[in-house]
Amino acid sequence: MGWLVLCMLYTNATAADSPAQVHQLWNELLFQHVTPDGRVDYQGFLDDEDKLAEYLQVLAHTTPNEQTWSRDDIKAFWLNAYNATTVSLVLEYYPINSLNTIRLKSGSGFSPWEALTVAAAGHEYSLNQVERTLLRDQFHDPRIHFALVCAAVSSPVLRNEAYEGHRLNAQLDDQTQRFLADPLLNTITAERLQLSSLFDWYSAEFGSGENALVAFLNRYLHTPVPATAKIEFLSFDWRLNDRQALSGTQALTR
Repeated sequence: MGWLVLCMLYTNATAADSPAQVHQLWNELLFQHVTPDGRVDYQGFLDDEDKLAEYLQVLAHTTPNEQTWSRDDIKAFWLNAYNATTVSLVLEYYPINSLNTIRLKSGSGFSPWEALTVAAAGHEYSLNQVERTLLRDQFHDPRIHFALVCAAVSSPVLRNEAYEGHRLNAQLDDQTQRFLADPLLNTITAERLQLSSLFDWYSAEFGSGENALVAFLNRYLHTPVPATAKIEFLSFDWRLNDRQALSGTQALTR
């Protein structure tokens, strides 16, 4: 019976008229196991691990069709593939304190980011290859950094719905606004900007010029900040963003 289900999923995914059909299982899992504010119930995901495995099989046998899929459809495909693989990695070693504690052999050593863990579109990729080559290099959209998750406290929240090409622009705008508005991730006043390390690590992608970062922020802030505001970057908290572990420790240290 399990083989029959996978065959049906494979057929549906490869022949789907709507790219959104590919992500139906992932959408259901996110709705069930991620709260609206982005807290992840990994134990719940673990109980549904077979369903996640089915979705990953769909990704492995689905190749985005550049003739019939829009660029946003393709971008959504890789965002979902990255995030679903990240959750799957956590479940494989759960309970863990951080994704960084996982040692997976790769060409450059032992790293969950460099190992070939993403099976999608008929190939194997590392998480870093998906992020750099298939997303950043292809689309040049800095909002990607607020959609990809690394299962960490300081990570952007895992959205409780799948990314879909036909509304991806609105989803990415919302992710960026939510990320900036979260006081655990950024503290923003007119005089002082205490920002996530993401803005430091990927600074070149937010524009060139002395005031480029502030200009980017002002596109998504309800109250614009002046270019004279002092900018500081916060340390990144790599602890696992587990709903159960965080429930009693919401006042997180920076």
